Amino acid sequence: MTGIWSPGTSWKGTYSRFFHRIYRAAQNGNGKLVRRLQGLLTRSWSAKMIAVRQVTQQNQGKKTAGIDGVTALRPSERQPLVRQLRVNDGKKVKPTRRVWIPKPGRDEKRPLGIPTIYDRALQGLVKLALEPEWEAAFEANSYGFRPGRGCHDAIQAVFNILKAKAKWVLDADIAKCFERIDHTALLEKLNNSSPIRKKIREWLKAGVMERNTYQPTYAGTPQGGVISPLLANIALHGMEAEVRGIVPKTINGQSELGIVRYADDFVVIHKDRKVIEQAKEVISKWLGKMGLELKPEKTRIAHTLEGSDPGFDFLGFNVRQYKVGKYQGGKTGKRFKTFIKPSAKSIKSHKEKLKAVVESHKAAPQAALISRLNPIIKGWCNYHRTVVSKEVFGEIDTYVWEITWKWAKRRHPNKSETWIAKKYWKAGGSKQWNFTDNKGARLLLHSETEIVRHVKVKGTVSPMDGNLVYWSKRLRKSPDVSNRVIKLLGKQKGKCGHCGMLFRDGDKWEIDHILPKSLGGKDSYDNLQLLHDYCHHQKSRTDGSHKGRAQKGDRETKEPDEMKVSRPVLKTSQSGDRLA
Repeated sequence: MTGIWSPGTSWKGTYSRFFHRIYRAAQNGNGKLVRRLQGLLTRSWSAKMIAVRQVTQQNQGKKTAGIDGVTALRPSERQPLVRQLRVNDGKKVKPTRRVWIPKPGRDEKRPLGIPTIYDRALQGLVKLALEPEWEAAFEANSYGFRPGRGCHDAIQAVFNILKAKAKWVLDADIAKCFERIDHTALLEKLNNSSPIRKKIREWLKAGVMERNTYQPTYAGTPQGGVISPLLANIALHGMEAEVRGIVPKTINGQSELGIVRYADDFVVIHKDRKVIEQAKEVISKWLGKMGLELKPEKTRIAHTLEGSDPGFDFLGFNVRQYKVGKYQGGKTGKRFKTFIKPSAKSIKSHKEKLKAVVESHKAAPQAALISRLNPIIKGWCNYHRTVVSKEVFGEIDTYVWEITWKWAKRRHPNKSETWIAKKYWKAGGSKQWNFTDNKGARLLLHSETEIVRHVKVKGTVSPMDGNLVYWSKRLRKSPDVSNRVIKLLGKQKGKCGHCGMLFRDGDKWEIDHILPKSLGGKDSYDNLQLLHDYCHHQKSRTDGSHKGRAQKGDRETKEPDEMKVSRPVLKTSQSGDRLA
């Protein structure tokens, strides 16, 4: 948060040590120490500033207002908000604002509950205190909405379970998970008598406002709340242990039943169909205690190799085993191979998005079309580059050529195909034809993406465990990180170029020009460095880059120094309006 602290100070190391201490105390079962440390963290000035910075500067929904109409606060208003944050503040929690957003690829909509900025910041503060405790308890094969874990870890876990043997799979989804979680059961799981539990109960019972009509909430945790994903994971914690209990462990203590969960989407894997059917019954009964149930239309039992419709889709990937010849099984002699590819649904959705962009840019310059398509192509390819995607990438490149060719022909109906090809496609690199304009803007090819295998996170480890070296190395190999950032992370040994702190999972970073471009700096690796977003803001205030832009006629973007601003603490009326 620019102007509140200097990124070179030890605030980040301090709260990281708090995380580590809470995590270790929870691992050792020392609940009394956990509560004491959580209380210290929620009263910490640095933790409050972190929570405010996340909801007012970093989160994507910072410009979405709650019922009080307040969006991302101005720099001069952030420090007064920090001063107000207290878990036991005695304030009545305001209802969330109901917003409906469409679900991708479906006609139905998903309800979001948008808390006020104050409640979002307080939820962020409580999450900082609560997350290390639960990271020490969460099951190994839970991957959704957790630091240091993601979709690719879940997919690799599925592959590790299936690679040795063909098996039966229960592919399931929980119906309206966030909307139906039983409040009483969730609060009992928290097992926390501190003010944190009381505040969470108030958030759960706050109700929603939709079109100026108040509706009480008797179940669920609102999507849109900062703490909601953590609460959903707490509610579903224990399902893995419950399912594994139906199958006795082997001699070495391992279970033959595999379960992989990403938020409310999960798969259960075993060689025996009867065990899978039993697992479905056990899970349905266990979910009932939390007020939840399986979604029938998205729950099925399938075999990975046999049957009329083998395999299953999970997290945008298709997992399936294919029969091979007698001499194709390798040293193991297996008569099948396990392939994970982009799912047909994901491919279709990607093509539709590309086509929609092309059709919406019928009259736009070629460079504008390229600038809109490239981020979509890069993001989709980065997500799918850890599996068997090379053939799919090539097929989509053919599709992209077809829609861009139609785009070009529509613009010049009276020109020959040869003329059109020469105008919009040029030779370059290893390709004879590239969709390129005269100024060098080039459309990326899916097939240019390198396939990089992902290494699954180890067991139950967490970024809260204090092993910064392990997590820094994983960050540099993440499939969600661009090649440019990976190169800079390697060059800087995983450290921020301004404050010298190691980058951690969840950190926001920005690429900075060491010598600003406004002052003549070049866009080359020698002049680039990776900084925390707040470090970047701090550097930009002093390196002359804002001054250079201002001299060119741009609006001055330098933020005022909040340490020098003296403003009264913001007060809120009962109607939600801010008062001076």
